[in-house]
Amino acid sequence: MSAPAPSPLAIVDAEPLPRQDEVLTDAALAFVAELHRRFTPRRDELLARRGERRAEIARTSTLDFLPETEAVRADDTWKVAPAPAALDDRRVEITGPTDRKMTVNALNSGARVWLADFEDASAPTWENVITGQLNLIDAYTRNIDFTDPKSGKSYALKPADELATVVTRPRGWHLDERHLQLDGTPVPGALVDFGLYFFHNAQRLIDLGKGPYFYLPKTESYLEARLWNDIFVFAQEYVGIPQGTVRATVLIETITAAYEMEEILYELRDHASGLNAGRWDYLFSIVKNFRDGGSKFVLPDRNLVTMTAPFMRAYTELLVRTCHKRGAHAIGGMAAFIPSRRDAEVNKVAFEKVKADKDREAGDGFDGSWVAHPDLVPIAMSSFDAVLGDKPNQKDRLREDVSVAAGDLIAIDTLDAKPSYDGLRNAVAVGIRYIEAWLRGMGAVAIFNLMEDAATAEISRSQIWQWINADVVFENGEHATADLARKVAAEELAAIRAEIGDETFEAGRWQQAHDLLLQVSLDQDYADFLTLPAYEQLR
Repeated sequence: MSAPAPSPLAIVDAEPLPRQDEVLTDAALAFVAELHRRFTPRRDELLARRGERRAEIARTSTLDFLPETEAVRADDTWKVAPAPAALDDRRVEITGPTDRKMTVNALNSGARVWLADFEDASAPTWENVITGQLNLIDAYTRNIDFTDPKSGKSYALKPADELATVVTRPRGWHLDERHLQLDGTPVPGALVDFGLYFFHNAQRLIDLGKGPYFYLPKTESYLEARLWNDIFVFAQEYVGIPQGTVRATVLIETITAAYEMEEILYELRDHASGLNAGRWDYLFSIVKNFRDGGSKFVLPDRNLVTMTAPFMRAYTELLVRTCHKRGAHAIGGMAAFIPSRRDAEVNKVAFEKVKADKDREAGDGFDGSWVAHPDLVPIAMSSFDAVLGDKPNQKDRLREDVSVAAGDLIAIDTLDAKPSYDGLRNAVAVGIRYIEAWLRGMGAVAIFNLMEDAATAEISRSQIWQWINADVVFENGEHATADLARKVAAEELAAIRAEIGDETFEAGRWQQAHDLLLQVSLDQDYADFLTLPAYEQLR
């Protein structure tokens, strides 16, 4: 008797969407199902390993470079594969979710790369997951032009040679996609986002002279990079394209990954194209991992932790040196400022800060950097043009002057700044505003002239949690307590209601956002990711 056919993926608890059959074809679902069967068990083991490592950090309050991979770091002979032409010049990259308007604006922005985001800048509603895939397919087939029915404004793609190269970011390993299940088990969101995009677009992108390029988020170890590499090898074989066509840039946005940069590049060396310095998630990871390490690990207000802080300098300098030693691109951090239509002075100050930040990155040897808004593309471009000129990158700057010891990366107490009462109020205000928008399906949100994403909410709630548990005393003499956080949150909620009016307030998810922020900020049992309990409430 022949073996039964593999169970097809089930679409669970999801309202049918227009054109979803173009994405959820039988062949595409069979590919995602095969990814799930082969690789989800390893994903599960690696998530368990994260917990074990976190317990070890709680016990020792330290981290070090890995003795078991010393040979990889000591071997000067290996390099990552040369960059494909479409990824050789990455001097400015714009980030944003894959909604239709953003897709056109990002591709047209003048940036060299668009990070098309299914992760922190996208709330993973079923509609966002599926329509995001459709928008990318439509962009590559040049069927994306549209007129916004609200504003009447038309959006149309520029000629192909003026468009940004797309690098897609799937969800992190910790998130499942509850609407796609195999035998009752949800498929990891990372495999859904990667699988659908790769299956539909790999050959199409090759035909356009580009390829299936990815940003890998939330990576915590070289073994997680190895899992991705094995997925790439399998996927390329499955659809019949040459090995090495896929290229991956890994976000070094966890403190554990900062100690394994070379090993991560080594595991992905046939598919690696670079590393990126992700600022907010990196700070969130430090708080999460060292949350019971005492006062020396307490971070001040997030806006006071600049990239010139000694432990942040150590991280970025090590990243540039590591990338260039191995022939990979080093991509700098985010300029999150959103220009104000009403306040020229706000813009002037912010533009000066953005320019200083990008000048520093270009001067340090980075090959490119991120912005969140098209108006910032020319500012960042001028900083990198001034250093690069006609060269596509500066990978020849090996930065052999850089020497970073293990302790330098976690020397948080080198900062003079301290947590402030205004910092607590800002963390609460931003946290509530962001979570409310996320629960309505928006992942990239302009708050107080900054483009915020899920990493913002993570650092906000983590700082509230850390300050309370470390019994921080603010400059006004008040102790950080759960009662103080509740009082500030109630005041912020009342202020929002007064600002937007009762009707708009009741139509939103404000009370729910307030309650969720307090839950993840005050629970003694620290949630690994805010988006896990939030996803249960996302409808």
